[in-house]
Amino acid sequence: MKSESTENKGKPHSSVPSTLPTALVQSLVDNYRDNQLTYINENLGVDDAHSIWFDLPTLKSFIQDIEEQVHLIDPNIPDADLGVRFYYAAYPEEPQEPVPTDYGLRHTLVLIPTKKEENVVCDFNPFPEDKSDVRPVMALAQNHGCLVPPNTTQIESY
Repeated sequence: MKSESTENKGKPHSSVPSTLPTALVQSLVDNYRDNQLTYINENLGVDDAHSIWFDLPTLKSFIQDIEEQVHLIDPNIPDADLGVRFYYAAYPEEPQEPVPTDYGLRHTLVLIPTKKEENVVCDFNPFPEDKSDVRPVMALAQNHGCLVPPNTTQIESY
C-alpha cells in the first residue's frame, strides 16, 4: 500500500502550510530555556539538550511504517485516525550503543504511533507481543535524532 506522501511525490502540496508567528515561536523557545532548561541544568548539573533534529527521510519513513503496519491489521482505519505522540524522555547516565555516550542524562524525544478509538487518542503498537520471553517486546517507535547539545555543528535560529 502506498502512503499519500509517496503517491504525491513531486506534486504540489494542496493544503495551507501550518504557521506560527516567529515572535510566538521565539517566546515559546525562550520560555523553555529560561525556565525548564535553566532549572534542569542548575539542579541536575548537566548541559541538557534543548533541541533534537530528525532528517525528513527518517520522519517520512516512520510515518510510512505506521501507515503500513496499522493497515496490515485493519485496512479500513482512516489516516485521520492515526497520529504520532512525542514523549519527552531522558537518556540514562551511561547510554548503550547505538546512543552516543555524550547523550547521557540529556533530554530526547520518543515518537510513538497513536490511533483514535471511539474519539480517544491511544498509544498504539501494531506489533504483537512475543509471549516467549526470549526476545524483548518491540514497539514501533522513533528516537534516534541529533541532540543539541552535545552536537554543536547544528545551526539554530531560535
